[in-house]
Amino acid sequence: MALLPPFPALNLEHITLVRTAAQACDAWESLRQHPVWGFDTESKPTFFKDQVSDGPHVLQLATTDHAWVIQLHDADCRAEVARWLANPAHQKAGFGLGDDTKRLRRKLLVEPDGVVELNTLFRQRGYRREMGVKAAVAVLFGQRFAKSKKAATSNWAALNLSEQQVRYAANDAYAAAWVYAALQRGQAPVPPPAAAPTPAPQP
Repeated sequence: MALLPPFPALNLEHITLVRTAAQACDAWESLRQHPVWGFDTESKPTFFKDQVSDGPHVLQLATTDHAWVIQLHDADCRAEVARWLANPAHQKAGFGLGDDTKRLRRKLLVEPDGVVELNTLFRQRGYRREMGVKAAVAVLFGQRFAKSKKAATSNWAALNLSEQQVRYAANDAYAAAWVYAALQRGQAPVPPPAAAPTPAPQP
């Protein structure tokens, strides 16, 4: 897998950070036009036995060309997001979502509807082992999906997320959106387009 070409990750210009209810409403105007979203969450890690997480602290939703990284500190923002998750008209596709949905029930007091566990789709196609996003991207696209352990174990409850955190969170959901699209296509998958280069800063 390490020898595969890299998966073309989203650049920051294709990622929207959402912190307030007003920003969430703006995000909804785009998200509502898509019946399927890549879906994931992030929680601040716990380090002690019996320590209970109050996460998730971040929710990620993505289409095959954009991602929204939604911080869940604001109560009105959480209420808006809960409405989306309860809407069965939009499928939310991701990997290992059992814990995510359990925490969302507790945090947002909502039952997520339209959740699609991508591992289930792989099992239906004869894959016996749990795939995960890295293995799925390798199998479907012949590409290497890089995941930063430093970002994965960082403080997702922080009020100000780092650029590395935003990229990490967004691309987990973005890759899930592409994996679901490839599985639904039922034919040789088309890899994601190469990311446009970030313009060089002007002197």
